Formats: sequence, C-alpha cells, structure tokens
Amino acid sequence: MTDQFIPAPSLLSADFSKLDREIADVMAGGTQWIHVDVMDGHFVPNLTIGAPVVKSLRKIQSAYLDCHLMIEEPERYIDDFIKAGANNITLHVESQGDMATLIKKIKTAGVDAGITLRPATPLSAIEPFLSEVDLVLVMTVNPGFGGQSFMEDQVAKVNELAELREANGWNYKIQVDGGVTDKTKLQLTRADVLVAGSFVFKHPQGYQQAIADLKEKS
Repeated sequence: MTDQFIPAPSLLSADFSKLDREIADVMAGGTQWIHVDVMDGHFVPNLTIGAPVVKSLRKIQSAYLDCHLMIEEPERYIDDFIKAGANNITLHVESQGDMATLIKKIKTAGVDAGITLRPATPLSAIEPFLSEVDLVLVMTVNPGFGGQSFMEDQVAKVNELAELREANGWNYKIQVDGGVTDKTKLQLTRADVLVAGSFVFKHPQGYQQAIADLKEKS
C-alpha cells in the first residue's frame, strides 16, 4: 500500500524519565507514529503504560498514538483510551470479549481499530474481522518484552494478509512488531508499518538515522 515503510518507534524501549523529549526527538527524526505497548500483567507478564500516560502524551498533538492493548479484558479500558486521545487501538483476538462489538465501538468513536494475534495463533482467527479493521498487527516475537529475536516464520502471515487485502479490496495497513531492524525489514516488503523499539532508541547513530534506515523498502 505504501512506497515507504511507516516507522512506529515503540515507547517500550524509550527512557521513561523523559518521554516527552523522546517522542519529540523521534518525531523530529522523521515519523509521526508512536507505538504504545499497554500491558496489564495478566495477558502478558509485564506491566507498562496505561490510559493516564496516553492522555499526557496526547499533549503532543501531531503524534499518531498507536496503542497496542496486551490486556485480558480490553472492554474494561477501551473507553479510557478513547478519552485519552488514542488514534488507533489494537486488540488481541485472544483477549476476552466480543471482538466485533469492540471493534465497532472503537470505530464509532472515530478512532482507528486494529486486530492482532500471538505468533502461535493461526491467521484464520482474525479473518472474520479483516473487512472492518484499519490495521492488522503481525507479532514477530511473543508479546510482553522488548529485545527479542525476529521470528522469520511469521513473515508468511504478512504475505497472506497482503494477498487477502488485494483479493478482497480491504483497506487495512499491515503492521509488524518484534525484532524489526534494517536487516529484518528486507523480508517485510509487503508490510506498511514497522514497529521498532531497540533498533530506534538504541541506534548508535541516533534516532534520525534509525528512522531513515527503516523507511526505505530496500
């Protein structure tokens, strides 16, 4: 769908003591998307950002806040993230609740809706929702922690999603999260959005170079 990748730096790897500056720096480096990993300590063992932090981040008006909810009961918190100013809310198909109803609720509020799945979950689990969502996230690591290695066997899901999109005239963006670097992106040419944490925030040449390295589909 895009001539270049959209880099979405993941705040999971940022310095939480200066998030406002970290976001300003990556945006100055050439991206508008900010990926916000939301973990409840139950769906995944880690615990991270909640809606109050997203509300604070919303003060940076031009940032596209892409919120990935790795939580057991998303229906309890969707309203909070909508009110906080999320631009996109991505749900795990393995979470509790009626996914079709939750997706409709998000979109009715004027927020983009995404769907995702763990690496072990077959693509067929999200197929019923592909005609309704704005984004599909393919996890190329097991969700919950940063710094994991890229799972090459998940690339097949990216390619199948691209084929389904073309065959059916659907409009979702394909996003990839997990072990994304300037090397692993070469396998992801049919994706649109690349989430990268360690690669961006720990790049030896700085955020601007990291984002430039991710953008080109070559």
